[in-house]
Amino acid sequence: MLHELDYDVLVIGTGAAGMTLALSLPDHLRIGLVSKGELGSGSTEWAQGGVAAVLETGDSVDNHIRDTETAGAGLCHPAAVRFTVEHSAEAIRWLVDLGVPFTEDAASALGYHLTREGGHSHRRIIHAADATGHAITATLNDRVRQAAHIEVLTWHTAVDLITTEKLGLQGPRERSRCLGAYLYNQQADHVVTCKARQVVLATGGASKVYLYTSNPDGSTGDGIAMAWRAGCRLANMEFNQFHPTCLYHPHAKSFLISEAVRGEGGRLLLPDGKPFMQHFDSRVELAPRDIVARAIDHEMKRLGADHLYLDISHRDADFIQSHFPTIRQRCLDYGIDITREPIPVVPAAHYTCGGVVTDLYGRTDIDNLYAIGECAHTGLHGANRLASNSLLECLVFGRAAAIDISRDDTEAAPLPIPAWDESRVTDSDEDVVIAHNWDEVRRFMWDYVGIVRTSKRLLRARHRVNLLQAEIHEFYSNYRISNDLLELRNLVAIAEAIIESAIQRQESRGLHFTLDYPERLDTARDTILPGKTRTKAESAPGRL
Repeated sequence: MLHELDYDVLVIGTGAAGMTLALSLPDHLRIGLVSKGELGSGSTEWAQGGVAAVLETGDSVDNHIRDTETAGAGLCHPAAVRFTVEHSAEAIRWLVDLGVPFTEDAASALGYHLTREGGHSHRRIIHAADATGHAITATLNDRVRQAAHIEVLTWHTAVDLITTEKLGLQGPRERSRCLGAYLYNQQADHVVTCKARQVVLATGGASKVYLYTSNPDGSTGDGIAMAWRAGCRLANMEFNQFHPTCLYHPHAKSFLISEAVRGEGGRLLLPDGKPFMQHFDSRVELAPRDIVARAIDHEMKRLGADHLYLDISHRDADFIQSHFPTIRQRCLDYGIDITREPIPVVPAAHYTCGGVVTDLYGRTDIDNLYAIGECAHTGLHGANRLASNSLLECLVFGRAAAIDISRDDTEAAPLPIPAWDESRVTDSDEDVVIAHNWDEVRRFMWDYVGIVRTSKRLLRARHRVNLLQAEIHEFYSNYRISNDLLELRNLVAIAEAIIESAIQRQESRGLHFTLDYPERLDTARDTILPGKTRTKAESAPGRL
């Protein structure tokens, strides 16, 4: 049985960011591409709306920058925003050259249809009907499978990063260096030691930390938690975006109703059929997501309603079918005809705006370790992500990190890496503890650290997360690992990071709204959490 792997570049995550980077690297490099499930099983597959880019003659880089910074509520990093937007058109051209089937429009000089979403001043969202993520994922999957220098490791969960600091191999004035990662092979039920000259975290976000989410099950913040444990700083973890409109139905799991529905005229309605967004923002349904989500949350709590409605039925049925075929069919599966009736909707955790601190090439605080996509904090999103900037960020920073990795031709001296040690752990007979803690952390995060927060709720959440940390550490220290245990361990770390960041931010800004500090401070500052480091002696028995 294979217990050790060796690559030039190890890429953990197979969404748009991870696959973009892998495909952008030179083909003389040996690349390992790690997926917790099948290839391309991350959040990209679920993305409906599209990719924001400056493509229209009447649009401009400055317009897109202004819209991004307005949504970001004063916390966007100007250099990151400009870098992303200036590279947006070339990123789209790259996807077109790969064969992504974007929706065409013969009447457009561009040749493709552009839609508009909340917070955008122009039509700049290029899309493939209402299943853009699926179209991008399918195209990238095909290209990855054709690449002989890329080895795909499906059904592997990253356990932890291997660094010189953890091994006690760095000097007192040296920066920690990443040497690889331990990977849990779910199907073979054993841990593989994977060496790599460069490691890239492209593991997506952490919205599964909440009870209701639009994300797939794998969005458990693995890369963010691993980087934090390895010593990387995290930034702005308090800013978790709640998508205003997920389908509300007892049998519908995590199905998003795209923001493009509102962009094409969809109206939010109360249970009695009356619109309400005019009471919250002059942009009504096209206001940024944080405003819309809080408005829905407010009306639901005011009325004691468990959902509200989104109505696009006033548009022509053929228009709805051509623009939103996936949404229409999924709703029909649940007995809802969106051409004739409104869609029941509820907010859900959707996007992690904070993450691992990086520069414009995805470089982190640890040498040879990169973070790209939703797990990274580049400074692009600030306190609130502008719609459809997320896929753009994956593409731009995936390509930028690939360029930086390609420039590195240094050969570091090989260092001894210990194999994963399970000699002092046993099989668990208490897996019910894992299931219970999974439910508990997601529920108290929803109740205490959700769309609207208070200091009292945050302190309660901190108390609960501290108790869970102790339980999970004891479990992780003494029993053989499983995928559920690894994800739970990461989720609780993410919960801690969100809670501590939220406690530190004593103002309301963007996605962080607290009743105790309802005003925005004059000075905008990032919330920075220092890396959590442990010596080898402090690690759990049998674990690095």
